[in-house]
Amino acid sequence: MKNLAFITVILMFTINVSFTGDIKGKVKAKGVKHSGNAVIYIDEIPEKKFDPPKNHLTMDQKNLVFIPHVLPIIVGTTVDFMNSDDVLHNVFSPDGCAEKFNLGTWPKGQSRSYKFKNQGCTPVLLCNVHPEMEAYVVTLQNPYFAVSEKDGSYTIKNVPAGKYTLKIWHEKLKGAAQEITVIESGDVNTNFEIKK
Repeated sequence: MKNLAFITVILMFTINVSFTGDIKGKVKAKGVKHSGNAVIYIDEIPEKKFDPPKNHLTMDQKNLVFIPHVLPIIVGTTVDFMNSDDVLHNVFSPDGCAEKFNLGTWPKGQSRSYKFKNQGCTPVLLCNVHPEMEAYVVTLQNPYFAVSEKDGSYTIKNVPAGKYTLKIWHEKLKGAAQEITVIESGDVNTNFEIKK
């Protein structure tokens, strides 16, 4: 009887554990100041739907800069645009995939929201009060993505085991997609070189 209970526990553990690995690597960017702000992501996981987070994500406007500069999200995510400066700010995008939205202008301490509905949309975000301000939202199918650090390093955590196409997006540079296999345990190391 004890053996049967032990086997049952082992079987339940095996069924409930999902095997995952991490994808790690470095991005080498040619022709720009550093290798940060590249989005590395799994292109698509067929026959799976990923719900956007219930809580809104935030992009701040502080010291006349959008923070973060690049924000990857799951399609359907709502982003709150906060103003933390003592001056008025505006957020708009001229891109059709983001419906050429314009949220108007608002003061410090307030925010306005926009829901990004189109997968594959990478709209530029601008402020018509401060034309030097610029940021990007990258709208993806699934949550398996990362933004590279200035030294180019990145990690996509807890990716289910399987075969995938790993892609990279950068506002100015291009890089080739790579076919990868995530095994049930351990890391996959994949490096990218991006250039004009």
